[in-house]
Amino acid sequence: MRILPFVLSGAVLAAIAAPLKAQQVAMTDDDAARMHALHQHDAPVPSGAVQPPRAEVVSDTVTYGTADGKPLVGFRSRPKNARKDAPGIVVVHEWWGLNDNIRAATERLAGEGYVALAVDLYGGKVGTTPDSAMALMRVASANVEGNRANLSAAIDYLRAQGAKKVGTIGWCFGGRWSLQAGLVGGPRVQAVVMFYGQPITDPTVLQQLQAPLLGLFGSQDTGIPVDSVKAMAAALDKLGRTETMLFFDAGHGFANPSGKNYNAAAAEAGWRRSTEFLAHYLK
Repeated sequence: MRILPFVLSGAVLAAIAAPLKAQQVAMTDDDAARMHALHQHDAPVPSGAVQPPRAEVVSDTVTYGTADGKPLVGFRSRPKNARKDAPGIVVVHEWWGLNDNIRAATERLAGEGYVALAVDLYGGKVGTTPDSAMALMRVASANVEGNRANLSAAIDYLRAQGAKKVGTIGWCFGGRWSLQAGLVGGPRVQAVVMFYGQPITDPTVLQQLQAPLLGLFGSQDTGIPVDSVKAMAAALDKLGRTETMLFFDAGHGFANPSGKNYNAAAAEAGWRRSTEFLAHYLK
């Protein structure tokens, strides 16, 4: 098990003791209430900290599949003059939805040399307040099989576009579903990154994961106890999977430059470790 503390303030990371609950694939009412509490003073407003891509990219809106007879519409960004076999990344939005912040993150990933596809698990809707975001998240979280089919379609789309290797990344609500993309993708996925998503500790669920996993969490995140992350890491180790868990001296949502919980030092360190991880397994 590789549990690596990133104590950016110089303080020593203390383990957060908390009883573990059974982790289910579906989000519970307690999960939703906890997420709402973490974001109750937050808002998806620009902070001026959004980073542009390092290289020129081109972006468009694409239909990457269908579900229940309806098109799945996402946001795609890729390097200008990208190779036909450029690796792909499935990008999963936070609980706010596929908004401008996620589009900017998708373009930043494209600037690293990937064909990045931001999926939409909210059906074109976005949250602008904690209440509206929670309502959207509740509806989406209840549609477990629909979301898994959505993510599977995104993986297939990127592979059909020429990607020989595919990774996934997501934040918050999207961190949970980035892990799900790795589970449903099986051998079609080569790398999974989850930022402060709810851990899964059930080995019968985790055994579906074949790709290496990088988890990035805040030691001050009261919604995701460190013990639950350690339990997931231990379960993955027992299954013989490759995992690395990093803890930053920050709270929930530290990597969102459009939110009020943004922590620049933790966000940039997390981005650097994520891009190093993705490059190692996808390039």
